[in-house]
Amino acid sequence: MRWSIPKPIYYYSAGVTIVGSGYLLKDYLSGTKYLGEEKLDDKVVIVTGSNTGIGKEVVRDLARRGAKVLMACRDMEKCEIARREIVVDSRNKYIYCRKCDLASQQSIRDFVDQFKKEFNNLHILINNAGVMRCPKSYTKEGIEMQLGVNHMGHFLLTNLLLDVLKESAPSKIINVTSTAHKRGHIKLKDLNSEENYEPGDAYAQSKLANILFTRELANKLKGTGVTVNAVHPGIVRTEIMRHMGIYQSTMGRIIVDALTWIFIKTPVKGAQPILHVALDPSVKDVTGAYFDNCKMSDVSEEAKNDDIAKWLWEVSTRWTKPNSV
Repeated sequence: MRWSIPKPIYYYSAGVTIVGSGYLLKDYLSGTKYLGEEKLDDKVVIVTGSNTGIGKEVVRDLARRGAKVLMACRDMEKCEIARREIVVDSRNKYIYCRKCDLASQQSIRDFVDQFKKEFNNLHILINNAGVMRCPKSYTKEGIEMQLGVNHMGHFLLTNLLLDVLKESAPSKIINVTSTAHKRGHIKLKDLNSEENYEPGDAYAQSKLANILFTRELANKLKGTGVTVNAVHPGIVRTEIMRHMGIYQSTMGRIIVDALTWIFIKTPVKGAQPILHVALDPSVKDVTGAYFDNCKMSDVSEEAKNDDIAKWLWEVSTRWTKPNSV
């Protein structure tokens, strides 16, 4: 007697196999998970933009390792919801929400003032927050929003915290950037995009600024025990994509998500390259580098231009005045 598989069961089995294979392929393409078991008991960490997406998953991992983590966020309601979830998940009560709006230099200064009253050490600063391709808008100081949040806000925050980072050495600064820097240019005559604003170009400029800032800061921090590196987390599906034109319609979002599902990382996978640079002993003395897919990678030619890096540092100092009282 010959046995045959009923068609419904056959189709179901084939469907399960295809879906399962898709998930396995997606997991492979999105990179490996950081498997280091380092503990961070008594270590103090700041993560900007950490109530959602990559930042939230970075905080979750660091919390599980016993770190004291400050979630520096603009939206305190969303931050508190995320904080409670992470505390329950990690059983680590030392996770704090602190107001820090990177589009307001006064908010950044207030955050730092409060931090220094509460803590004497800072071991890891992760500059993760960012905006992408937003409509033309400005920070409270009149700086184009993407440049102001992605670069200037973190430039000010980092400089205001350098004294604590030096006192806590060995310590680390991690600037989350993007491979988009490779098509970016620093507009020497129109840095604030007042004459011409194109969302994609402004984003790429801000990500290039992250790397120029990283390289120049690394030079200034030589011999202090503080390292600074830039990390590209990959293409990750987070709220940062909300301003992209195709995401403005429900149907467009569904179509794009379906077509790109297998190639775009989850926030958990997007957090792994940041965790690698923050925790892996093999990179503890590396500074001024750019990491892509958990490996040191090359940057664009403009990102290697020391003259532009120095120029940008001087302009950033004038626009943010980190040394003012």
